Amino acid sequence: MQEKRYSQMNEYELNHEIAVLAEKARKAEQLGIVNELAVLERKIVMAKAYLLSPDLFLPGEVYEIVEDPGSQFKIDYMNGIFAWGSRIGSPEKEEALPISLLKKRS
Repeated sequence: MQEKRYSQMNEYELNHEIAVLAEKARKAEQLGIVNELAVLERKIVMAKAYLLSPDLFLPGEVYEIVEDPGSQFKIDYMNGIFAWGSRIGSPEKEEALPISLLKKRS
């Protein structure tokens, strides 16, 4: 059976996939397999991005980066589940972040 893409999964399937990946990540961490842990954590971030609505992330707005508290990211434009823009403090460096890594500033 062919694997489904995250973009083809419904909310239930995505949540199930996140739970499976989290369990694999826990085991990789316990075994000290750092590179596998990093890959699994990235997959979790991507799956979580598909649970969010890209319409809620607005160009011109500044968001906090979840993995890097205190860092802020200004969105220039959206492309699917990716927000393209730059970190405040290094506006010359454009990058894309999955929307699951962004949260509204409080």
